[in-house]
Amino acid sequence: MSRSSASPLLARGTSACASLFFALSLSGCRVGPKYVRPAMPAPPAVSYKENTPGTTEAQKSGWKQANPSDAMIRGNWWEVFGDPQLNALEEKLNINNQNLKEYFENYMAARALVRNARASLFPTVSVAPAVNAQGTGSSSTARLSTSSSSQSYELPATVSWEPDLFGSVRNQVLADKNAAQVSAADLANETLSEQSSLAQYYFELRGEDSLVALYDKTTEAYKQSVELTKKLYSAGIDSDEDVAEAEMTLRAAEANAVAIRTTRAQYEHAIALLLGESASSFSLAPSPLELKVPYIPTGVPSQLLERRPDIASAERTVAEYNALIGVYKAAYYPTFSLTGSGGTQTSSISQIVSASALFWSLGASASETVLDFGARKANVQRYEALYRANVATYRQTVLNAFKEVEDYLVSSRQLAEQAQREKLAVAAATRYQNLAMTRYKTGVDSYLNVITAQTSVLTDQQTLVQLQTQQMTSAVQLIAALGGGWNASQLPSEAEVGRKR
Repeated sequence: MSRSSASPLLARGTSACASLFFALSLSGCRVGPKYVRPAMPAPPAVSYKENTPGTTEAQKSGWKQANPSDAMIRGNWWEVFGDPQLNALEEKLNINNQNLKEYFENYMAARALVRNARASLFPTVSVAPAVNAQGTGSSSTARLSTSSSSQSYELPATVSWEPDLFGSVRNQVLADKNAAQVSAADLANETLSEQSSLAQYYFELRGEDSLVALYDKTTEAYKQSVELTKKLYSAGIDSDEDVAEAEMTLRAAEANAVAIRTTRAQYEHAIALLLGESASSFSLAPSPLELKVPYIPTGVPSQLLERRPDIASAERTVAEYNALIGVYKAAYYPTFSLTGSGGTQTSSISQIVSASALFWSLGASASETVLDFGARKANVQRYEALYRANVATYRQTVLNAFKEVEDYLVSSRQLAEQAQREKLAVAAATRYQNLAMTRYKTGVDSYLNVITAQTSVLTDQQTLVQLQTQQMTSAVQLIAALGGGWNASQLPSEAEVGRKR
């Protein structure tokens, strides 16, 4: 350590050196590969394969071919269903869902990590004030007493800095920014997933409400049939066997109704969980399903790459690992350290800020790994392999996105056609039931024919309700597969993720 009075020349020289190295650290070369978004097979330019004109039956049920030029779904996508209660539930989910809160806090943690990494670009300053006292022992006689002591006061400060000449820190900052963007995309994807699950559970629950209403109506009709067979048996027209068959049919329907109510309750509990509420205190009043399948514009396939948050997450992960390759390639180059310390030291507290108490020191060092037996090369190869693995994941995510859209397009069209045909089956089964009941009342046929007809009607009606429920849930799945109105422009930029809240 050397001492000196404050020197303007020294101060200017120290400042100039620091400014020079800081400029070098910011403008120095940054090793590592330049990021280029991975190429993907070109999607169809005009339309999705399954977005083809529907049959007459499908069109009668409300299915409509999407026009690529139509406006995209944006904002609160669930509002296209026109259900006020669903709208209210979705708004509550956005506020109270615990999974979304978890993903949001993970995103905020990722943003904090960016600021933490960026701090390594700048010097670290520390201070360590100290007070020391020293003394010697004392001896005394009747007339003589001696003792000695001394105090010292220090107010030192230390500055240390490693200039980022080869981009190790800058690449790490970039990787952390990309990781924060991944977290933001994951939050958007989880939000869409939770919203989609809520809408599907809601329509499934309403479908169960329709089935409950169907079975209530059916069991009431079956009760009347039991009473009819008992009257005919009492009159000697019918047999006890027919009474037993009628009662058997009634009890089976009542048992199925109990099972439907159980399923309905489970959907209600699932909705409560999504809303962040206790299943014990949450309930929804019964209301049969309203079949209002919305028209869903699909846009052109090439737009899908910018509309799905899971694709954005996978692509930003590729960028993150591309930057990490640069971090580990920088390990091949030397590192430089600058340190400086200074302050005051005195035996008198009154002189702690005087010029005569000043001291300072400056130092610089460089280090370079000469032999590591392949450790650095292995690290680079590891992250190059992870980069390629994430490229494959990104491409698979894109391919899966196109598959999901095609799946739900064909599902929506075919369900519309199937539901329309099932309506015809219900009408035919109802006509057969009416004929069978008439023939039974007139003594032409046995009650077995009535049971067969009743079973056919109930089965076809139940199938129709299930198909209509699937139409609604398939519409939700198609909207989610198209990104639910999300767009890559909503992803925070690299600059935004590095800012404070």
